[in-house]
Order: sequence, then structure tokens, then C-alpha cells
Amino acid sequence: MNPPLSPIRAIQQLPDNLISQIAAGEVVERPSAVVKELLENALDAGATQVTVRLEQGGVKRIAITDNGRGIAPEQLPLALARHATSKIASLHDLENVATLGFRGEALASIASVSQLTLTSRTADAGHASEIDGSTLAVTPSSGAQGTTVDVQDLYFNTPARRKFLKSDQTEFGHCAEVVRRIALARPDVSFSLTHNGKTVDHWNITEIAKRSASILGNEFANARLALDEAAGPLRLHGFVGLPTASKARADAQYFYVNGRFVRDKLLVHAVRAAYQDVLHGDRYPSYVLGLDLDPALVDVNVHPSKIEVRFRDSRAVHQFVFHAVSRALAQTSATSFGATPAPLASPSSGMPWIRGSQEHLQAILQPSLQVPQQQTSFGAQFAPATNGVAQSTANYGALFTDNERAASYPATPQLANQTLPSDDFPLGFALAQLHGIYILAQNTKGLVLVDMHAAHERILYEQLKGALDEDAMQVQPLLIPVTFFADAVEVGTAEENQETLQALGFDIAAISPTTLAVRSVPALLKNADAQTLARDVLRDVREFGGSRVLVERRNELLGTLACHTAVRANRSLTAPEMNALLRQMEATERADQCNHGRPTWSQLALSDLDKLFLRGQ
Repeated sequence: MNPPLSPIRAIQQLPDNLISQIAAGEVVERPSAVVKELLENALDAGATQVTVRLEQGGVKRIAITDNGRGIAPEQLPLALARHATSKIASLHDLENVATLGFRGEALASIASVSQLTLTSRTADAGHASEIDGSTLAVTPSSGAQGTTVDVQDLYFNTPARRKFLKSDQTEFGHCAEVVRRIALARPDVSFSLTHNGKTVDHWNITEIAKRSASILGNEFANARLALDEAAGPLRLHGFVGLPTASKARADAQYFYVNGRFVRDKLLVHAVRAAYQDVLHGDRYPSYVLGLDLDPALVDVNVHPSKIEVRFRDSRAVHQFVFHAVSRALAQTSATSFGATPAPLASPSSGMPWIRGSQEHLQAILQPSLQVPQQQTSFGAQFAPATNGVAQSTANYGALFTDNERAASYPATPQLANQTLPSDDFPLGFALAQLHGIYILAQNTKGLVLVDMHAAHERILYEQLKGALDEDAMQVQPLLIPVTFFADAVEVGTAEENQETLQALGFDIAAISPTTLAVRSVPALLKNADAQTLARDVLRDVREFGGSRVLVERRNELLGTLACHTAVRANRSLTAPEMNALLRQMEATERADQCNHGRPTWSQLALSDLDKLFLRGQ
């Protein structure tokens, strides 16, 4: 049934009060929006101390006091007028907005749906002045320099909108989150938040490291990386959380553009893409990041609540943020779980054993970590062994004996006679192998547990990415090509995507309508099952297309290939092999996680072990 037609009315000018209430519907969505607008005004006025007082979640009362410059008495009526502001005066100013507020609508909109009183005093005024939002009458008042905006009975004259508000506690939660967001952006300002007469939060003037730790908690403070990079007019600074400290919800993600909190899809995608290699499943990273750039390069006037922005060169901004966060996550050596990583030493300093030793370490690892060729399915390679521990208990005695000798020297022979500080090797030296899955090692802090498959998988993955980036993928021809039955789709995919396959280091050719032959594979994967590798590559190329595999999906494909070749569970390793794996972890970017986002190792400090055995208690 069609709805009845509305009566025809003549076009007419709307009353100012109704215009303000319509504008309030966009600006004053809920009490937290009022808090946001008033806090931004306080910061624009140069405040260094802000107090926020709320009652009944902000519905009954919102009072915000600052010690900013204040407003002269004769300008108080203009402060409550629509489209009146001191922050812009021309189109040029609008295109170069350097303040948080600029439209001149907030106070007028708030005053139209509440009982508002504004009290202000400038530095040269003998006393404060007060204006009533409903009558616009200005009267003398008392008060220190700064401004107090008292908003009471929000939506008292628009009861329909008030019905859509949630409970007082829910509304207060939204208001508190707004205060936290702004407090994170301005550690140079002290903030105090009270609700129903009780102080909820208070933050003194401090630095961003302490402010973020205070607001996001010690869990974030103990598992974050500092970031400060600049390129041309762009600068990104702040903290990104370690992948091992990710969360199940995206409730600890704070991004600021020129000090303004934004929830921009472009920026969120850039950060998410940087974490793609190290984040597990549907987990979300934590971060506090600020992007500074010329105000002329960003448009903040694209959303009523100014929560979204538009960049003049969005692609350049996306790439800058992506690479800056990627570098922060990559340039770390192996570190303790939940601790701030140390910078990865360059090959020319800090770890001299890295120079020229990669080939030697690879030679130690690869021959002894050969994957049995009889395994033909990806799932079978992960299947648990039926005979339990891969080596007998008798072998453990020899293993410990060998490691007394192995612990005294690095895995590389050229350093065998050199005495190096143990701190040069954060992961220490291997003591034993547990159930053919974990490596037990000793470092200066205590005991280190390493998941050898996850660790080796990350090492191979990074080597594959590096080789592909440098267009230097080494190819290993097979002495006897591996042939296997293929359906028509697989054969067609191999014939149509020869360039893509060759770029990845594969030579896969059809020798009959139903048979494919693998003639070469990447040298880093030479010990894997060639047939399984070929099928996985062809599946991804068929599903996503050759160009997308090399650009968008390549890391997923390389991760799958690395997983095939990494040392398997229940594989016995000698002491030199385990130490070689530890040394490679220390020299590999993102070594704290495998490419599925799982941690590769964990630290048990001596104090943790003492607690287990009640030592010193």
C-alpha cells in the first residue's frame, strides 16, 4: 500500500530556532558529542587544564571548565550565534584548518537543545561574564581566567530524541571514551573527569609514553614499539602494539591527524595491512598513532562530526603509513614475549657474525631439516606422529652432553674460538629439544622456549619475500622432473601463467593433456614435496589470477610455501642445528611470530622459575 501523499506546502524560510535544532541533529548526536565539541573548543583556546563534570551520563548535566584565553564580554552573544567563529575568516582559512573546531555551529546547536550557560574571563578583564543560552543576556559573574560551559537537561525540548538515548551508564561510557581519546592526543594538557560527583579519571601533564600507558594500561605499555618517521610533508609518530599483545576487539586503536581523532578507513586499512604478516586470525592490533601533515593536504570538512577526513593524495598517505608501521614491526630482533624489542642490528655492526654467515647457516639447517619426500598431502605433514617422542630417552643424555660443549660457542665455526658476551645472543644457546617440537635454550634472563616449526617457517618466509622483492629468486632444477596427474583446469592454469610461475621460481609444464611436470622449484624450497608445492601455487594462481598473486596475494602464497618446507614437529635436531636456528631467528625480521601470527618463542625469567618452586619465599 502506498503511503498517503503529504499536503502541498509553499516554500518558506525556516525559523532560526528550527534551523539550529536541525543542525543539532547532526552535531549533537548524544551527550558524548557535546563533550567532544566543548573539549575541542577548550584546546583551541590554549587550555592546559580541563575539568569535565557529568551527571546522569551527561544527560542531566555536562560542565566543562578550562583555563584558556577566555572570551571577551562583548563577544559572548556571537559565541552562541550560528556560523560565528574566530577560527576561520576566508576560503583560504577553510582549506588550511589548523584548529579542531572551525564551523561555528557547535555552541549554537547545543544551546538550541539544552539549558546552556557560558561563563568566561579573559586575562585583562576585571571579572568574568556570563551569558544565558536561551535569553542571550550577559551579566557579570565570578571566576578565574578561562571558560566554563554548563549544559543542563540535554534534549529537554526535543523529547523524541531523548527517547533514543541509552542508559546513563552507557552514555557515560561514550563520554569517557571521548575524554580518553582527546587526552591521548594532548599529553601536554591535564584532564579531570568526574561523574555524579565522583572522580573517575585524572591525568596530569606528562609525555605521550606515560599518558598512553596510563590510559591503555600496563599491558599495552609493556608490549609496544615506538615509531617516529618522516617523509616530505608527512610525519607519523606514536606507538604500535606488539602482535603478541593483540586483542579480540578493535577497542584500543587511536589514530590522529594533526591532533584530531579520526576513524578513517584508509588509515585503518594501512595499519591493518602492515600487521597482516604477523597478526593471528581475527585479532586486532593496539596502537596510538599521530599523522602530522600540512593542513592544506587534508580536508577535515567532510563529515558533520569531523570523524572522517579526505587526503589530497590518499595513495601516498596510505603507502607512507603502511611502510612506516611495517618497518617498526620488522626492525626488531628476537625479544621476550610482552617486552619491548631491541632494534635489529645492521650487518655492519652489533652482530658481526651475520656477515657472510647466512649461507653457512642455511647449509647447516637445510640438509638436516629435509622434509620426507613421501609425504604428499599438506594435511599429512601436520598430522601428529603415532610413536610419541621422536627420539628415545637415551638420546637425551647425549643431547645434554653435547650442549655443554655447544653452549660455549656460536653455531658458526668461524666464531668457535671467540669469546662473545652472552647478551649478543638474545635467545641464548640450546639445551635440549622437547618432544621433537620445542627447543629449550638458556639466555642471560633465564629459560627460552622456541617453537621450532613456527620459527623456521618465519625464517623461510622472510627469505622468500626478500628474494622475490629483489627479483633474485634462486631456482633449483630437479634432476628428475616430478610428474603428477592434473585435471584440465590445472593444466590450463600452468600454460596460461608461465610468467607468474617463473617469477615465483617454478618451472611447471604440461607433458600431456592430463600430466604436469615440475622441472624446477625455488632453491629455498628444494627439500619440500614438489607436487604439493605445485598444486598449491596453481590453486592460488587460478583463484586470484597471476597478477594478483604477485601483488596482492603473494605473501599468503609465500607463507603457504614456507610452511611446507619448515622443519616439522617430531624432527630431531642436533645442538648445532638448534643453535643455528636461534641465530637465524635473531637475524630475521618479525621473528617473534610465524606468518600465521602465532608467537615463535617465549621467555621464562629466573624470577618466574623461582616463583614456581617457591624459592626465596
